[in-house]
Parts: sequence; C-alpha cells; structure tokens
Amino acid sequence: MAFLQFILKRVLVTIPLLIGISIATFLIITAVPGDFVDGWLGRTMAQTGQSREALVPQAEMMRERLGLDQPLYVQYWVWIKNIVFAGDFGMSFAQNRPVTEVIDLRLWRTIGIALVTLVVGQIIGVFLGIYAATNQYRWGDTLATLVAFLGIVIPKFVIALILLYFLAFVWHSPYIGALYSPEFQVQDGMSFAKLWNLFLHVWPILLVSIWAGQAYTTRMMRGNLLDVMNAQYIETARAKGLSRRKVLFRHAVPNALHPVVMNIGNRFDYMIKGEIEIALVLGIPTLGPLIISSVTDRDMYVIAAIFLLVAVLLVIGNLIADIILALIDPRVRRATVSG
Repeated sequence: MAFLQFILKRVLVTIPLLIGISIATFLIITAVPGDFVDGWLGRTMAQTGQSREALVPQAEMMRERLGLDQPLYVQYWVWIKNIVFAGDFGMSFAQNRPVTEVIDLRLWRTIGIALVTLVVGQIIGVFLGIYAATNQYRWGDTLATLVAFLGIVIPKFVIALILLYFLAFVWHSPYIGALYSPEFQVQDGMSFAKLWNLFLHVWPILLVSIWAGQAYTTRMMRGNLLDVMNAQYIETARAKGLSRRKVLFRHAVPNALHPVVMNIGNRFDYMIKGEIEIALVLGIPTLGPLIISSVTDRDMYVIAAIFLLVAVLLVIGNLIADIILALIDPRVRRATVSG
C-alpha cells in the first residue's frame, strides 16, 4: 500500500512539471519570427507570382481561421485545454487533419524502435561492463572499452551515413527509405514474413542505436563494478568462502546496477532522440522526418505535440527506473515504504 502511495505521489509531482514543459515548449516554438501563414504567403508568392498586397487579405482570413491572430496566452490556453479535456492536440496546418492522426503511426514506430534498442542496448552494456571489469587490463577489457568509446565519440548520424553508403552503393540493398517492401505495404495484420521484412528495413537503425546505447552503459557498469569489488562487504563475502560467481552476481552486480537503473529514464529519451537522428539519414518514416517537415512548414501544433509527448515519455521512463530500483534493492524499498 505504501509503495502504491509512493507511485501516486510521483505521478502527482509530474503534473506541474509537465505543465511547465508545455509552457516552455509553446513559448520556444512561437518565439521564432513568423508563422504558418507567413510561410504560405512566401510559397504562394513564389509559385504564382502574385504580389504580397494581393495576398494579404487572404492571408489575414487564414490567420483568423487558424486562430493565429489571438494573443499567445489565448492560443496556449485553447491548446492545453483541448489536450486535457478532449485529448485533442490541435490541427496540422500543413496536412489539414488532426495532429493525433499525423503522428499516430510514426510515434508508435519511434517508441517501438526506441524500446527495443533500450532493452537490448542496456543488456549488452551490462554484460560487456561485467566482462570488462572482471578482466581488467586484459585484451577483452581493452576491446570492450574500445567498442564503448567509439560508440560514445562517433556521432550517430556519421555511422548512419557510412551504413547508408554501403547499403546504397556497395550492397545495393532494396531495403532503404521505407518500413516495408511494396508487396507488404497493403497487407493487413502481421505475419512472420512481414515481420522479417520490417527487420530487413530497420536493422540499420537498431544497429546504430544499440551500439550508441550500450556504450555509456558499458563504461558505467565497468566503473561501478570495479568500485564495488573493492568494497569491504565484498571482502567479507570472500572471507566467508563464497564462490567467485556468487560474490560477483549475488553481492557485487546488484549494487553496481544502481546507477545504471537510475539512468534508464534518461536513456529512453536518448534512444528516442537517437532514433530520430538516424531515421533522418536513412529516410525511415518515423518522427524524425516529420519533425523536419513540420519545422519547415512552421506547423506549430505538430511540433509542440511531439515535444510534449517526448517529455511525457521521459517522465514515465524515470518513474519506471525508480520502481525497478525499489524492486531490486531492499534498502530503497524499505526507505520508500517508510517514507
């Protein structure tokens, strides 16, 4: 019961945080000079050759219809009120349809890829860190540290560009710039063949994201485990005659996992941003290309909705990390319950 109260308190604390994030997001997006109507005006003048004076009345009517003539605080209040009470994130100016329809499939694709890379990357990073720490200064430690170091220092878009070169010009792969091959685009439901076809299209994103995701975890786990292995209670466990494996996995590893688990929430946000960055290079239809097109079109409600949802995912990720930490560590659990 006390643990559920802890979770409820954490959820309630996030409400003012999300309100602050929504205000900051809205202000940042609208701080850029001009709006969607200004962009439409410039494109129409370039395409039709009409003068600005001739298009201004139509532009003003459009601005009034979209609500862009209202004060900024009125626009924000209408936007946030519709989200809270109706689940309505507004209309996409560029596509003339609800924002939820625009980002629906792309958001779930992004979250799915990010979750896979997060889980696999953390597992690989933890085991590589354990291997490196238990083989300190040997060739395995050097190799694991080198792989982690390269994953940190090399930008993800650079790795994606190298992969794109090999896919397009060396391997002549047909699996570029889409999630499915044409024969699977219209197929309803999911089959093994369609799932395999999806993997053939997205494996470059998974590879780059997992490599980048495990890098920080490997270095963190290695450093934490080396510190824990020198602790007094580890020496006591060895003196009691426990085997090396029991000392490592029963006493050392659970305590070395604390910072890794605490960092899961931030890593989830990192995975989403990393997936967006790689998808831009490889042309995969997730949130990445949508963000760029929305910024270009000044489609403010689409951008605001994406940023707000990513912030919500970051908050949820940190909450999940706290729950996992309380479950794996009796001390944290007791402190949580007593608090």
